Amino acid sequence: MSDWQRSQPGSGEKESLEQDQQRERAGASEEHAYFLERKERLKRELGHTDSEDSRMLVPSSLELGPGAVDKYVISKQIVRMQEPRRLTPDDLEERRIIYPESPNRALVNKFRDLRTKLLELSGGNNFTMVVSGAGEGAGSSFVALNLAAAFAFDQSKTALIIDCNLREPSLHSVLDIIPDQGLTDFLDDPDYDIARILYPTGIPRLRLIPAGSRRETPSEFFTSFRMKQFIQAVRKRYPDRFIVLDTAPISDSPDARILTELCDYGLLVIPHGKITPAAAEQAATAFNPDKFVGAIING
Repeated sequence: MSDWQRSQPGSGEKESLEQDQQRERAGASEEHAYFLERKERLKRELGHTDSEDSRMLVPSSLELGPGAVDKYVISKQIVRMQEPRRLTPDDLEERRIIYPESPNRALVNKFRDLRTKLLELSGGNNFTMVVSGAGEGAGSSFVALNLAAAFAFDQSKTALIIDCNLREPSLHSVLDIIPDQGLTDFLDDPDYDIARILYPTGIPRLRLIPAGSRRETPSEFFTSFRMKQFIQAVRKRYPDRFIVLDTAPISDSPDARILTELCDYGLLVIPHGKITPAAAEQAATAFNPDKFVGAIING
């Protein structure tokens, strides 16, 4: 008997081998189907259109594993996130929103520097941050929006800004958006889909969640278990997204303190020359000291 003949399995062994191979193929098929479904869900969440699908190349999920495929698909989808409209440089200048080519280099560099310091603090990981003013007119919405825009400069990242100032929401007006629903609508309805409250801003890779239609007793919304679930969900759902929450002034409302407990960091905006040092210090100490990253003087 030749070596080749001796290496051949018997009929029983051959049948067992074929069964093992069939099980492996079935398992691979199920895994492949899982990643195809995952890819399709990511496409829907990140605004990918079917017409782009033929131009997107994705490595084999079986070669790179779940984490690598998810990261690759997300990065590709981020680059191709579609904007139904784009704010022009004149629009951005009028709204005092930074953009990479802005002639106001001093302002752009200040927010880039702030972004860099926050990334160093987080170790480069995505995070959730509350931005609150030390009083009325502090400019927290201006800082929150521009900080989110600075994170969206990176073509491999996205940013989400959430208007949690339920008393006087302003971000939708600044961005010229007329929302049908927002955060409070989502918190009111356990079956609400997050995708329904995500609005393109006209700024590449930046999305807005507006305040919503119901704004009574905002603290009750923010102390709800559903708000905690919401923060966890948007963070885990978008691993390459930085999330900024704009809130009512911390000196006038408990909202910022409540939300900071659900988030990673808290940032204070102090209006230049409008409050006393004692009032600024009092506002700063209202934050959880373990999460307070500092204050910005705006003006």
